[in-house]
Amino acid sequence: MYISLISIENFRNFGSGSNAFVLPLKPGFTAIVGENDAGKTAVIDALRLVLGTRDQEYMRVESSDFHYLPGGQQTDQISIRLTFSSLSVQDRAAFAEYLTYAKGGVGNETQLIVTWVAKRNSNNSTRRVRPAELRAGATGDGPLLDSVARALLTATYLRPLRDAERAMSAGRGSRLSQILQHTKEIRDTGIAFDPKADPPIDPRKLSVLGVGDYASFLFGESDGIRQARDKLNFEFLNPLSFANDLLNARIAVSSAQDDTSRLRQMLEKLELELGEGDVAHMRGLGSNNLLFMACELLLLAAEMDGFPLLLIEEPEAHLHPQRQLRLMSFLQTQADKIRADGQQIQIIVTTHSPNLASELRLENVALIEGGKAFPMGSEHTKLSRSDYRFLERFLDVTKANLFFARAVMIVEGDAETILLPIIAKLIGRDFGRYGVSLVNVGGVGLSRYARIFMRANPGVAGGINTPVACITDMDVMPDAAPWIVGKLKQGEDIPPLKVRGRQWRVKADFPGARLEERRQQRRMKASEQAVETFVADQWTLEFDLAYYGLRLAVWFAAHFALADNKLVDGRATKKDVALACSSEFFSLVKQDLSSEVFAAHVYSKFEKDAASKTVAAQYLAEHLENLIAKGRMDAVSLLKRLPPYRTRVGQLTDISISSRRPLSKKSNPTAARYDQQ
Repeated sequence: MYISLISIENFRNFGSGSNAFVLPLKPGFTAIVGENDAGKTAVIDALRLVLGTRDQEYMRVESSDFHYLPGGQQTDQISIRLTFSSLSVQDRAAFAEYLTYAKGGVGNETQLIVTWVAKRNSNNSTRRVRPAELRAGATGDGPLLDSVARALLTATYLRPLRDAERAMSAGRGSRLSQILQHTKEIRDTGIAFDPKADPPIDPRKLSVLGVGDYASFLFGESDGIRQARDKLNFEFLNPLSFANDLLNARIAVSSAQDDTSRLRQMLEKLELELGEGDVAHMRGLGSNNLLFMACELLLLAAEMDGFPLLLIEEPEAHLHPQRQLRLMSFLQTQADKIRADGQQIQIIVTTHSPNLASELRLENVALIEGGKAFPMGSEHTKLSRSDYRFLERFLDVTKANLFFARAVMIVEGDAETILLPIIAKLIGRDFGRYGVSLVNVGGVGLSRYARIFMRANPGVAGGINTPVACITDMDVMPDAAPWIVGKLKQGEDIPPLKVRGRQWRVKADFPGARLEERRQQRRMKASEQAVETFVADQWTLEFDLAYYGLRLAVWFAAHFALADNKLVDGRATKKDVALACSSEFFSLVKQDLSSEVFAAHVYSKFEKDAASKTVAAQYLAEHLENLIAKGRMDAVSLLKRLPPYRTRVGQLTDISISSRRPLSKKSNPTAARYDQQ
């Protein structure tokens, strides 16, 4: 049995009707991810309200838990419905009077559907919450679940920032004693103690209760205790007794009468700690948390009665990154195992950690955004089987931050990763301030990452509203560029496309409307729902920056990259490099070249001279920051010099970068003057 569907209405940030929270689940492991205040804790708390927890913690419904409508009015009823599927024979027997049968179906099509409803009084000023009801039935109008049935549904809950050391310590009602008394190894291993056995029983073969009885027997036989008892009786109680009413004391280990209570009392004296052999070691919060989770899983894996559900909020708490990865892999493995009764442990965790998210199988992730749930199973997304395999290999911690962003920009290289956030900041749209995550896919799989945000049936289940921009190059050079950037020698003709080894393309390869068709093909690989791909107008980011108005800045950045070692070692200064390369640049200016040809000469420093785009991006970002800081450029003038294709910097932060003509000396004298500065 497992929870296959969670439906929540009017609880905290979840609305009702089309705004209700609906999360279908698979057996095994589910990780709920999303930004702060998305509703992850609300889902866990909803489950705790309906099911209760094994530590018997009381959770009270507050008036503030009732959802506020957009106009400020508060709702008066919370409804939480859980659907349990894949019921075993034992499950169907235990919940026989509460089951719901599919139309025309019996047996395995049976479900247990329970609905928890809490209402507020609407006829008084205090608006007090009435006692909640938990009923069975597909529409919540079935019988009330009794205490026995509810006890079988309780979940194990590990709170965020949990005190594992306290939970594993000895004491009345300790969590460790609760876990141990339900394990098969404690209950069924060993034999009882018989004080009359001859020869005496080997103490190592005794059960836990037997060890307790043996200890009581030894206490009673101890010379010290016997002498103290005799002295108490003969010297103090006898003088106080009547002849026919003799007072007689016995000293024994305190214990309850029934075996269950006796076992609990014994186990409450135990504590659990990490160590080697008989030597205990002081461990930090992280290691103790792992010990705590291991104990809870020990119980869930062995216990044959009850519902095996484990809820963990922020399992990454107190753990360093490598431990986090080990834990997440372990939890997924445990959830995949089949217990002796044929069931799987169902584990639901919430996390804010990209580190944990990178270790998850994507099918096990459910994203919460805008009060809605978006599971990442193959039936819910537009990801192909190949996409899932690819992302399982390459969705690392630097990319997994996309699950926690308010907006996402996906780029193909390190240069974009360095440069675009700086440009966004300089024009007043800082990515950090607006919650934009930048994902660098390294030139491959851009559309695969984008399809994470595309739903299979958005019209039915709704779509993810997180805006996603994919930035990609056009990868078609001007017709004059091959000889300038070193693809061809002077005098050589452009070889036909069918010639083996020619990977580059020129505009002449796409006559008529075919160039625009290529652009649209690239764009449509990942442009759907809230995802849009933006293709460079000309060739690449660096070429387009030079083409539209930053040719001198890109020129300097390329030469700084070529001289990077000297600059870092102090053997040269930026001023030295700038002066050395300026004459070549101004000779190009005097030739009155077209924007395409001029930009090709600038870009040749990357293609022909092998300047690092990544290093150049760093120098270019610094150069632009200096220009702004010194007042030689402002946000408006920088915005005008950016390539006209909408880089999503604007769309992600409500800035629209309109289409513009390329800046050249003829069409824009101001740009020409700036280039000559």
